[in-house]
Amino acid sequence: MAESFHVDPYKVEGRIDYEKFAKTYGMQEIDGQLEKRLLKYTGTLHPLLRRRIFYAHRELNWLLDEYEKGNKFYIYTGIAPSGTMTLGHLIPFMLTQWLQEKFDVDVYIQIPNEEKFLAKKDPSLTLEKIQEYAYDDAATIMALGFKKQKTKIFLDTEYAKTLYKQAVRVAKHITFSMIKDAFGFTAETNIGAIFYTSMQAVPAFLKSVEEGHNVPCLIPLAIDQDVHFRIARDVMSKLGYYKPSIIYAKFLPGLSGKAKMSSSNTLDTIYLNDTPETIAKKIQRAYTGQQATAELQHKYGGDPEKCVVCQYYKYIFEPDDRKLNAIFEGERNGTLLAGEHKRDLTERVTKFVSHLQNRKEHMRSELGKFIVND
Repeated sequence: MAESFHVDPYKVEGRIDYEKFAKTYGMQEIDGQLEKRLLKYTGTLHPLLRRRIFYAHRELNWLLDEYEKGNKFYIYTGIAPSGTMTLGHLIPFMLTQWLQEKFDVDVYIQIPNEEKFLAKKDPSLTLEKIQEYAYDDAATIMALGFKKQKTKIFLDTEYAKTLYKQAVRVAKHITFSMIKDAFGFTAETNIGAIFYTSMQAVPAFLKSVEEGHNVPCLIPLAIDQDVHFRIARDVMSKLGYYKPSIIYAKFLPGLSGKAKMSSSNTLDTIYLNDTPETIAKKIQRAYTGQQATAELQHKYGGDPEKCVVCQYYKYIFEPDDRKLNAIFEGERNGTLLAGEHKRDLTERVTKFVSHLQNRKEHMRSELGKFIVND
């Protein structure tokens, strides 16, 4: 019997069957033919694409058709802050930055600082505290190398005059029944959470509003956010705007081997403000999928698909495909042992996080060039 799983913005459970998820909700696989189309403009594929971390899409071929006609697209993505960002949070932004570089397009980054305030019951997560997290997240994101002249960041509560007018138009076409069925909301759910999908939809057609004509939009996101756009895409066409094209990412697994790195589980997650000592301790405890002893590992080998350390190389920390294949083969044939495996990954993660932290501090003084207000 197939394992059951659940995925939505508020809960991810079970071992995710990504292909089943895509098929169930009408997504298409990013296949070799689509890769060739992208290569025509990019010259090379980002590891997140060629390794099928971003593995499915909606209407990406249509977006490229429009691009070839001269109808240039823009990119929209975002993050709902509730604490320090994790390695997993970076995945959509890493691809977005690369796409901006390759296609020379504008990027809109929404930081819905009301979403977690409405969704979570933690009394310490005040709107003021989330505001601090939001600006910290913005500095982290900008540290990845986005272009100042082509990147716009906005917080929902600070850009409300612009966003709310359009969100109302979306909300008129979304019933409580639709939201209730999609998210499992009950009569006890606060009305802010019920309205939130309307706010998240707006950046997907905001540039069309600003320019007075339809502009294609591409949204890189993790699969847990798809439900918002399953609801909103049909509304956008009713309002006379293009439905956004979307590309979907798999989750960076948690250190314990769970399907998704959870920002609320400190032992299962690498945060972007972790110290080198903390990173080392966490990776030392990471699940590898190797045999119980070195002797058994040499004899039988392990499973790189279940090994968190191997997956972290695959997602972020080994860009060279030949070297990645060698790591996976070493895991399979038993020549690679957990100790050396983890030490090497620790060095790479520590260096990456340290560099990002330094860049982030530099970007704090630059945020005014990215963040827009009403």
